[in-house]
Amino acid sequence: MALSSENPRPIPANEVERLKVLADFDPDYTDLQSNFENLTALAAKISGSHISLVNLIDSFTQWSVSNYGLDVDQMPREESICQYTISGEDHFEISDLSIDERSKDFFYVGSPLNLRHYFGVPLKTPGGYNIGALCVMDETAKTLSPDKIDLLKLLAKEVVDKLINLKITQNLKNELDESKKSQRKAAHDIRGPLSGVTGIIDIIRKRDIQNQISDILDYMKMIENSTKGVLTLTEEILNQEKALKSDDFTVITFKDRLEKLYAPQAKAKNIFFKVIVGNANNDVNFSKYKLLTIAGNLISNAIKFSSDYGTVTVKLDLSVIDKEKTLKIDVSDNGNGLSQESVDKILNGHLESSDGTMGERGYGLGLPMVSENVHSLNGKMEITSQEGWGTNFEITIPLS
Repeated sequence: MALSSENPRPIPANEVERLKVLADFDPDYTDLQSNFENLTALAAKISGSHISLVNLIDSFTQWSVSNYGLDVDQMPREESICQYTISGEDHFEISDLSIDERSKDFFYVGSPLNLRHYFGVPLKTPGGYNIGALCVMDETAKTLSPDKIDLLKLLAKEVVDKLINLKITQNLKNELDESKKSQRKAAHDIRGPLSGVTGIIDIIRKRDIQNQISDILDYMKMIENSTKGVLTLTEEILNQEKALKSDDFTVITFKDRLEKLYAPQAKAKNIFFKVIVGNANNDVNFSKYKLLTIAGNLISNAIKFSSDYGTVTVKLDLSVIDKEKTLKIDVSDNGNGLSQESVDKILNGHLESSDGTMGERGYGLGLPMVSENVHSLNGKMEITSQEGWGTNFEITIPLS
């Protein structure tokens, strides 16, 4: 880890790459609890602790995606102990938080929680990047035995394996969506002609009934049944995507997620935070792929650079023209603003981190990551800002 008097908090040497790897998992921090709740409960039991957490750590925030014994969803990264865990190669332990200089002033060390012991294992990906930590905490000062440490390391590996499996599943869904486009086109191409055939057959059948041509009618009936079967099959192909896309968003779902994730951060800084949705297409589905990462980085950054009682506003609009969907995300604040030089650096992916209005540390990525993710979705980002008067980010993304 890197520590200095000017920067007392640890930053992993591979921080930029680490954050990119975390972003590639495209985690929905509100929707992972059920995947890890048995592991967190087991970690607490193994260690003899009252609290166990699975934490993922991004540029600004420690997200507790699974918790046992402590109802916590997030906290500022600089107030977490797991920031030390992800900066090391092995486990990290503090026997008594109240007498350690790194932790004695953290809020959970005092009343009413009075936590004393901390033990964490980094969640290390196969590529060697610590994207978070599995940790246990307790009110009693202690040190864990080697056998318990080994078991907790196995659980941490299981957490990473589950995250990788979730990522693989999502990637397969994305690939399947691309395949579905071809299937849908084929279905549309054959549905029209077949519908026409059945219509003609129906006309002939009615005319031939009058003429009592029974043999021809039998054949016509067979053809009709066959074509109806093909039509039913094509309808199933067209409707199948609804069953496959259980993770689809609407703008209302997107709004709810953003409010749940970032309203606590805004409240901690006395920031007025609101998410507004347009009046049209609120029930139209779209994939959430990378959208939480993009919007989340913009919102966290806006909160970081807004002063007390400032305002951060998010506007979500979905347009549908000739079945083509386009999502627009506007994030605006009345904070410090950006110079034109900084705007150019963001758009070129070269802006370095700086401190927020209350001394919050940035950790080296943030806005350049947003730019990279937007471009990967064939979208565009526009920035309007004036130093001292705030900033507006406008993201436009074409959706499948």
